[in-house]
Amino acid sequence: MVAVRQKNVFVIGLDEANLPTLHAVPHAQDYRFHPLLTIEELQGGEVSVPELMEKAQKTLDAFDGSIDAIVGYWDFPVSTMVAMLGDRYGTRSTSLESVVKCEHKYWSRLEQQKVIDEHPRFGRVDLEASTPKPPEGVRFPMWLKPALSYSSKLAYSVKNEEEFDAAVARIKEGIGTVGRPFEHILDQIEVPEEMAGIGAQVCLAEEALSGIQVAVEGYVHRGEVTVYGVLDSINYPDSSCFLRHQYPSTLPEPVVRRLHDVSERVMRQIGMDDATFSIEYFYDPGTDELNLLEINPRHSQAHAELFEYVDGVPNHHCMVSLAFGEDPKLPHREGPCATAAKWYYRWFADGVVHDVPTREEIDRIEREIGDVRIDVLVEEGQRLSDAGHQDSYSYELAHFSIGGDDEEDLRRKYDRCVAALGLTFDETEPGGRDVTND
Repeated sequence: MVAVRQKNVFVIGLDEANLPTLHAVPHAQDYRFHPLLTIEELQGGEVSVPELMEKAQKTLDAFDGSIDAIVGYWDFPVSTMVAMLGDRYGTRSTSLESVVKCEHKYWSRLEQQKVIDEHPRFGRVDLEASTPKPPEGVRFPMWLKPALSYSSKLAYSVKNEEEFDAAVARIKEGIGTVGRPFEHILDQIEVPEEMAGIGAQVCLAEEALSGIQVAVEGYVHRGEVTVYGVLDSINYPDSSCFLRHQYPSTLPEPVVRRLHDVSERVMRQIGMDDATFSIEYFYDPGTDELNLLEINPRHSQAHAELFEYVDGVPNHHCMVSLAFGEDPKLPHREGPCATAAKWYYRWFADGVVHDVPTREEIDRIEREIGDVRIDVLVEEGQRLSDAGHQDSYSYELAHFSIGGDDEEDLRRKYDRCVAALGLTFDETEPGGRDVTND
């Protein structure tokens, strides 16, 4: 029997947490997954896209074998580099322009409003003005955020002029860290007249949305948009920080169908092809109003285990299949669990963390609880404000991917995970506490 040659798949920012789920995709034995650049290189402070491209190209050019696919599951700069390296090495990917139409929040809104009404009022804030003001027609409460932002960095909820001024000052101070690298990307494409002269260091204001937050996962293959999953995104009480993503969604079927329809219209307008996407929405049950929050030009690696628990295959399968021009055709409800959730264990004040368990202890906890995957994000003796996993309001301590029989089972397993980890803190600021009940 002639041995089948394994296909070489280069994963930009391949991390240990995602390696098991990559190896769980169908026909994984046919692929060899190669790391291309590290998370530290890709997300450490202000990145230089030309330098990252040069490093990546050196690795690829030195590889003694075929370069069959280049993929990634992170935001900028990974999402844009997949397209740029795809152009250079002839691997399959969506166009750079379609990625930027998703990543650039202002340009994305301009595209969305051409085909849907399900979005908030929005506008640009002139950061160069002597006294920046909210855009005309955009009312408080609102969110301020850079045109390019990820993990909610530099995104602020403001309720009045005083909070607006304070948020603008913080954004002006930090916007260049992601804005300057993104300028290089914009220089690679031809922008339409409505985007001429706007650039990447733009601050966007959007009216605050309320209701149930929802994530839609899908892909585009040969121009046809497929939505394969809808998840509920549940925040900590009185907070904008995620507590968990839960799959499948508990929303009524008519609402799920509307989510499918709006997602399909938007992705056709964006012009994405041979790629995955994840779109975040708010749905208000009281008004039946649906609003699109943002589009991510990649699937969510945070949901990989959830799809594996419920459907039997991690969503990484879509990314890999599309890289070879194949329709993923995901199975449906063929996994071992009826429901699953990705939980975010957070701390809401600064402090030094202690009693961090070893990998062996974490493995034991996973075995004892069952259908649980734990990723601890902090190290012994680390000050939380020095950690990389943080938004504007909290510090992430650990992620728990949990499968169960129902929501009560998920909550029970989460509580067991928190208790079993046994993290402790000192030098915590007064009033800081961790809230776990929703």
